[in-house]
Amino acid sequence: MSNKQSVNKAAQREPVEVVYSVELDKLRSMDHGPVPPGWLMSPRAVEKFVLGDEKLGIERKFVADRAMVVRIIISLCTSRGCLLVGEPGTAKSWLSELLAAATSGSSTLTLQGGAVSSVGQLLYSWNEAVLHTEGPCLKALVPSPLLRGMMEGRMVRFEEIARCPQALQDALLSVLSDRVVVIPELAGDDGVVLAREGFNVIATSNSIDEGVHRMSAALKRRMDFEEIRPIRNLADEMAVVLREVRRANSRAGIEVALEESVIEILVTMFHELRNGQTLDGRSTDRLAGSALSTAEAVSVAHAASLNAWYYGGGSITVEQLMHHIIGSALKDQPEDRRRLRHYFETTVAPRRGDNWQQAWALRSLIH
Repeated sequence: MSNKQSVNKAAQREPVEVVYSVELDKLRSMDHGPVPPGWLMSPRAVEKFVLGDEKLGIERKFVADRAMVVRIIISLCTSRGCLLVGEPGTAKSWLSELLAAATSGSSTLTLQGGAVSSVGQLLYSWNEAVLHTEGPCLKALVPSPLLRGMMEGRMVRFEEIARCPQALQDALLSVLSDRVVVIPELAGDDGVVLAREGFNVIATSNSIDEGVHRMSAALKRRMDFEEIRPIRNLADEMAVVLREVRRANSRAGIEVALEESVIEILVTMFHELRNGQTLDGRSTDRLAGSALSTAEAVSVAHAASLNAWYYGGGSITVEQLMHHIIGSALKDQPEDRRRLRHYFETTVAPRRGDNWQQAWALRSLIH
């Protein structure tokens, strides 16, 4: 193929508002509840979009207690932001994306706390070429996603907010409290940006690896906290993993048979090692170097699917799966190798069934 020849390539991952556009349109057309100022649908419709509604054909996209999801939705109706705190892989970012898409129709106004190191990245910067020729003016202003959210009345997602330096965290205070940003370089009304109806901030923070910065106490007082916990029910977790792996495989253009009994090995191992307890209530060691979250289980099953498609017969085997499980579970903590061997000896070995016995036979991979 010539280098000059253009090739149209699909996006690797479409935003929520594109993937679920049919569901969002359906909910909005059937929504008769009161809609908060600036929102595109009522809180009840947002809840249905997140938790699903079988009667309406709305897919369940997040597994959590309804009461918690309702609290989060209501907090976004107020003038306070909402902070989702939890372990890695508990789908905090996914939940914030769903909420932003449902309330604002856009989930792409996003800041990454670890990448925000200046006021320009947090609030605004300038187009140097226009600034040089025309001076400070709205045309030269380059708003950040946060400032755009204020101007357009949309939800803004702030990922890993605790990784942002405290001085910049404090710069958010006037945004969350007074809903205003003053741009001193612009004269008159142009220099005062007032938040439009519909604007709010959905932030996330990792409860295990918070980064080098502590979260500002003043900022904490201006946000509602909600802890997002791992999925408790194994059947729910199985359903999520199977659904997301099928979706990931479809995006990758592969057709792999997902035998549920094989995927159950993966989900059960991750579930038990993450919780430090087997399904029958016995204690087991937790791994220190890996979260073993639902999201990671999806990644492992998808990697095994790719292995089966490109190197196998189109169906995931326990051996393929075990190679990827070991690669995910054992990272930079030497003691985790001993813990995983102990888990195999005390929990995997006694289990009956061909798949579990195949997994036990592959224990030599934990060398």
